[in-house]
Amino acid sequence: MPRVAALISYPVKGCAGTPLERAVSAPAGLPHDRAFMVVDEEGAFRSQRGSPRLALIRPGVEEGGRLLLLDAPGAAPVRVPVRAEGPRSGVTMHGRPFEAVDQGEGAARWLTGVLGEPSRLVRVAPGHDRVVTGRFTGTSAFADSSSALVLSLSSLDLLNGRLAEAGAPALPMDRFRPNIVVSGWPEPHTEDGVLTMRIGGTGLGFSKPCKRCAVTTVDQDTGEKAGPEPLRTLASYRRWAEGGVVFGAKFAVLEPGPIAVGDEVEVREWAEGERALVELAGPDRAARG
Repeated sequence: MPRVAALISYPVKGCAGTPLERAVSAPAGLPHDRAFMVVDEEGAFRSQRGSPRLALIRPGVEEGGRLLLLDAPGAAPVRVPVRAEGPRSGVTMHGRPFEAVDQGEGAARWLTGVLGEPSRLVRVAPGHDRVVTGRFTGTSAFADSSSALVLSLSSLDLLNGRLAEAGAPALPMDRFRPNIVVSGWPEPHTEDGVLTMRIGGTGLGFSKPCKRCAVTTVDQDTGEKAGPEPLRTLASYRRWAEGGVVFGAKFAVLEPGPIAVGDEVEVREWAEGERALVELAGPDRAARG
């Protein structure tokens, strides 16, 4: 029986995740997921693509969201009083403009010291009205697109088997930064073929496959790039017809509600009689596609 093996929220975009045992999902996903973002002096978001040391920063949300704890190796932890309201700052993410609330000089100094480059911390502004397109549309805070990234253990097992065949070491799940990890789907990439599903009191609808980038080459324990894997191996069997490689699926929250580790994953609708929604390119279409 498929069940939730792990729930992870990422309060600060690009930083380490916070495991959850249970939560109440919102239209924008798990609590506080990507509610905060690190930006440069011009307001452009920082990503592990260019700032891999973001992976070393461990955020924690305290006092019901009124306080953000930031911790990193070699730096004294800092507690940031969250500014939910305040003057708006213009920021950009993947070239798209958004408004955000700056979180002050203390957070900026701490981040600049840890990352070694001028940085500031911002929070999604009240009234953030962002529509994320896909098969099912939804919203999110500062996630790249849809609010819930789903990945199955069987998909990772298949990848690690192929990495072993190539003489490369196995990779942990945190390389792929999922929100919901599913156990009990024996066939790899089952998540590609789910149209709608219910987990606990949360309803989810497939939005799009998760296109992968150089962030997957960053060791989340050391904050250093360790490529070219897994992108080289994924390119051998997970090349998307629309370009790039895909691994995992993004879902929109259709029905907000409670969700917990151990909840049964109930698929309500399969895409076209359980055929994968993801169309892969090339002759090798193993593993649901």
